[in-house]
Amino acid sequence: MTTDTVTTPIDMDTLMGFVFRAVDEVGASLNCALVVMGDKLGYYRALADQGPIKASDLARRTATGERYATEWLNAQAAGGYVDYDPQTRTYSLPAEHAVALTDESSPAFLPGFFQLAFGTVRDADRIFDLARDGDGLGWGEHNSDVHDGCERFFRPGYAANLVSEWLPALDGVVGKLEQGARVHDLGCGHGSSTVLMAQAYPASTFVGSDVHGASIDVARQRAADAGVGDRIAWQTAPATAIEGSGYDLVTTFDALHDMGDPVGAARRVHRALADDGTWMVVEPVAGDHVEDNLNPVGRAYYGFSTLLCTPASLSQDVGLAIGTQAGPARIHDIVTAAGFGRFRIAATTPFNNVFEVRK
Repeated sequence: MTTDTVTTPIDMDTLMGFVFRAVDEVGASLNCALVVMGDKLGYYRALADQGPIKASDLARRTATGERYATEWLNAQAAGGYVDYDPQTRTYSLPAEHAVALTDESSPAFLPGFFQLAFGTVRDADRIFDLARDGDGLGWGEHNSDVHDGCERFFRPGYAANLVSEWLPALDGVVGKLEQGARVHDLGCGHGSSTVLMAQAYPASTFVGSDVHGASIDVARQRAADAGVGDRIAWQTAPATAIEGSGYDLVTTFDALHDMGDPVGAARRVHRALADDGTWMVVEPVAGDHVEDNLNPVGRAYYGFSTLLCTPASLSQDVGLAIGTQAGPARIHDIVTAAGFGRFRIAATTPFNNVFEVRK
């Protein structure tokens, strides 16, 4: 007895198109490290300050080896990050690229995003082994580029939106903050969001908590440097075991999906809030269905979810692992299960959804 094997004809143009797309992606993968290199060695800053510059001059201005500067510049030119003039053999950084690559106050600032990705990939071989058994890797077990890059990526967006857009989008919250509210920033990391709120609302008092003690140490120093350390108390604790009650506002920035037990955390927030209190949950922008997220932002977030956020959740009790692209419906299910009765999307940005959650 014989069976006929049906084969799908191969379209060589489609095949080679995919191959060359893959070549471009290898270049993009290497560029992740090259952007971090340019940020750490001061290449982008020198290009932005100097204007058109030769490789030898860039090396001199940054006190680096000329051959490294030359190859780095050529890679950046090939990727369209810098412009190259073959007549003068000089390189320049377009003004728009300079904003994205050197201005840490701009919401378009990118090196932190690359640093986060670079640090995530550095630890990827550990995830490969853990994935075989479905085990996790805690946030605190990652290298410092993950922690520092995460803050540098999200901080400009918080600075641009938190006080001016997100808090005013919540019902009655700004008035409470101006008069003097009690606020808990849950999962505060390095404390960027906590410090921003404390600076904006001097009549209010704040608590910042995170399960990662080293991040709390950084946050405490950042608050002291900003002159608001006397109005912020810090706790090292998991989200399900935070201290205090009667809070007018609880905030959680890009952290709920990392928690092992987000429902348990939501129940603890429910108990910690005053009866008329508000929980502001900021999560990565996402739709409710896979097909909603098949775009460049979704691709990046699914990558982080696979290598960083899902392992973080799986390393904790319960390990629900809702993923970085959970979507509003999944967040609604979590807060409803915890006893909250009101939920809405209060604001959005290209990178975040902002949810208002109330009893």
